[in-house]
Amino acid sequence: MEQFFQQLTNGLAVGGIYALIALGYTMVYGVLKLINFAHGDLFTIGAYLGLTLLTSLSLTDRLGPFWGVVALAAMAMGLVALVGALLERVAYRPLRESPRLSAVVSALGASIFLSNAVMLIYGARFHVYPQDLLPKITLDLFGLQLPLVRVLILAASLVMMTALYLFIQKTRIGTAIRAAAIDQGAARLMGIDVDRVILLVFLIGPALGGVAGVMVGIYYGQINFTMGWTYGLKAFTAAILGGIGNIPGAMVGGLLLGVIEAMGAAYISIAWKDAIAFCILIAILIVRPTGLLGERVAEKV
Repeated sequence: MEQFFQQLTNGLAVGGIYALIALGYTMVYGVLKLINFAHGDLFTIGAYLGLTLLTSLSLTDRLGPFWGVVALAAMAMGLVALVGALLERVAYRPLRESPRLSAVVSALGASIFLSNAVMLIYGARFHVYPQDLLPKITLDLFGLQLPLVRVLILAASLVMMTALYLFIQKTRIGTAIRAAAIDQGAARLMGIDVDRVILLVFLIGPALGGVAGVMVGIYYGQINFTMGWTYGLKAFTAAILGGIGNIPGAMVGGLLLGVIEAMGAAYISIAWKDAIAFCILIAILIVRPTGLLGERVAEKV
């Protein structure tokens, strides 16, 4: 039973990371009906920028482990958000009135460019986060011994997902985002600056992907320039699993995918964990093509 709960908490922590990345996919699709294939590479940039800031500014030495990591996450979010906004301005906005396939090709080209840029700047080898970034202590929760880093990553993921959901549902800006997602023409007639809404989406989504990259570096200890493809594919799967274009669906899909992977690795085989997750995804989409909470299905491009 203890192994079950250990794998459950591990799966929820990893699933929280998937969910943060998936939110970027689902927000962009919800507003633009576009799959941002470069989003996984923005996640990679977040991981590398986090390592650069950590080693160059010595944040944990100056602010302490906890506040140093908080400052690191905030700075990585801000920088990756700026990269996301630049990506939207250069790669997507000029093609907004073009055929859908043009935007998809642009997204693929941006993904290749960003991935190779990271490789050229940092090199192709693995990079390692400091091992003593957070204290290696365990917390006793109802008799279950959990590593501190796992608890913090899960808690931070849930806090950010809840904050985003409340922002979208309860604020005027969130209402504008939802209106643009439903009908951009009608939103413009109501006085909503759709271009500004799209820019905001490309700030929020990459920011969440950037902090997810920092979380992966802290949790696993090493990063490489190809990680955006792997995590991006799984996060995209999570978005489809929950319902593409649906923010709560991306959250649920990410957490569920993480738990499925963890349980598959523990009770079947670690070599089959990805296959198990994707087989369950296929089964769910056969039964419910819109995903668990989705109302819209991705269009053919």
